[in-house]
Amino acid sequence: MKHLLACLAVVFCLTPPARAEFTADASDDVRGYVESNLLGIFYHELGHALIDFLDLPIFGQEEDAADVLSVFLIDAFWEEESAVQMAYDTAFGFLGESEERELAGEEPAYWDVHGPDLQRYYNLVCVFYGANPEERDDVADDLGLPPERAEYCPDEYDQANDSWGAVLDDVLHPNNGGDFGLNTVETPTEGGRFTLEVIQAELDALDTELRLPFRLHTDIVPCGEPNAFYDPQTRSITICTEFADYLVETMP
Repeated sequence: MKHLLACLAVVFCLTPPARAEFTADASDDVRGYVESNLLGIFYHELGHALIDFLDLPIFGQEEDAADVLSVFLIDAFWEEESAVQMAYDTAFGFLGESEERELAGEEPAYWDVHGPDLQRYYNLVCVFYGANPEERDDVADDLGLPPERAEYCPDEYDQANDSWGAVLDDVLHPNNGGDFGLNTVETPTEGGRFTLEVIQAELDALDTELRLPFRLHTDIVPCGEPNAFYDPQTRSITICTEFADYLVETMP
C-alpha cells in the first residue's frame, strides 16, 4: 500500500494503519483459512517438484499444471466436508489476491507465467466441482461458476485424473515413506510458527503415502516477501513465513 504523503507544516502526518498479521489468538475461521491456503500453496509447489523429479511432459503452462494438481489433491486427500471447506478457502485466496491488486491499481499481469487471479479462481472451482458434480452443485452456485463452464467441468476433472492421477499412482506406496522432510526452519513470527505446524503435519502424512525418486526438502524461512517456490537446483520447496500474515491481510 502506498501511504507516503507530503506533510504540510500545519498538518500532522498520520501513521499508516498497522498491517494485519497472524496472531496466536487468531479465530478458528482465520486459522482454517490460512491453513487451507498454505496447503493449497504447498500442493502447487509439490506439483513443480513432481514435474522436475519425474521429468513429466507439460503441454501448456507449468503453472497451470501445478494449479490443477493443487485442487486435485484437495479432492483426493481430504474427506468431503474438509475438501469443500478447503476449496472455498483456496478459491477465496485467489479472490483476495485479485482484490489486493485492484486496490493497488495494478492491471492483471497477462505477461506473467501465472494466469490472472480470477482465471485461476474459476479453474480451481471448475476442477473441484467436476470431481463430484452430483454433490457440489451448491459449491458451484456459491462460487459463481457459470453454467456455460460448469457443463465441461467433469471433462476437465477427467483430464486431471488421467494425467495427475496416473502420476500419483506411480508414486503411491503406503507405509514406504522417508522422502519428505524439513530442512532449514526459521520462524520468528506467529505466522511462521503456524506455517511450520501445518506443513510439518502434511509432510508427515505424505511420508506415509508417497515414494519419490529423490528426497524433497522443505524450508520455512523469512524471505522478505510473501512467497513460496520450488527450487530445482536444491530440489527443495520454500514457504516464506510472511505468507501467513499476507493471507490474513488479504482474507476477503
